[in-house]
Amino acid sequence: MKKESFLCSWSGGKDSCYALHLAVEKKLTPKVLLNVLNEYGDRSRSHGIPKEILEAQAKALDLPIHFFESTWNDYERLYIQNLRSLTETYDIGASVFGDIDIESHKAWEEKVSSAAGLHAFLPLWQQPRKQLVLDMIDYGIEAIIVSCNQTLGSDFLGRTIDKALIMELEAMDVDACGENGEYHTLVTNAPLFKERLKVRMVNQEKSSNYNFTTLELG
Repeated sequence: MKKESFLCSWSGGKDSCYALHLAVEKKLTPKVLLNVLNEYGDRSRSHGIPKEILEAQAKALDLPIHFFESTWNDYERLYIQNLRSLTETYDIGASVFGDIDIESHKAWEEKVSSAAGLHAFLPLWQQPRKQLVLDMIDYGIEAIIVSCNQTLGSDFLGRTIDKALIMELEAMDVDACGENGEYHTLVTNAPLFKERLKVRMVNQEKSSNYNFTTLELG
């Protein structure tokens, strides 16, 4: 791939973080992170991570982060609109995503990127899920579980993603990488972070079939 600048679709979790690092290893230059907040503007649409913690991650990476608020109904329209704006502001040529092997996700990312004149780059694409999460751990991605389904239950909230946990998940017949939505993570440290994030759990919430932790910067 030719050398070019990119934005990273940033969830705050391990997959988007690892994708950003691998893109940098490919000699691409990160210019901005993009995160979609819920319609109230207080936490991320996908992982439920507070805005101030996402801002702290961006500060640790020494990158700007761009937010926009959206309902699920307006998500695609506003995503394209913001991609187009960021393409002009930061003179980028690519958009980096952390998806692994769900074809519908890849098709959507290619669609919205193309609409903004960007090349969609998925550095993790079609890598074996278990090996991928083990590689992330070895690489130095430090992450905790911040939401999970009822198969795992609230006791898994706050757990660190390490090799012992991966074995535990597999014994429960849960995907090691959480690619099917079994759990979501927050990265607290990574090789490109200038400092480790200090966060604490202050509460737990349950919404339909999902458990969430309320987080604060420590």
